[in-house]
Amino acid sequence: MSGSVVAKGGAARWFRRGPWEAAAMTLIGGGIIMLVQPWSIDLYSYSFVTILAGTVGFVIVSHFPE
Repeated sequence: MSGSVVAKGGAARWFRRGPWEAAAMTLIGGGIIMLVQPWSIDLYSYSFVTILAGTVGFVIVSHFPE
């Protein structure tokens, strides 16, 4: 029995790098937009947390299989 522990299909479909990387980058981009917008102090207040969550998510996702 060689290969990965996860069989083809099933969980392997959920842990592909591509879609999760795109979501993490979108979260980082959204955080930057929240940081530079001049209208809402609430959006500005949560911008750092949003950027941090996207960055941590990207680091985790970078270890997923292709």
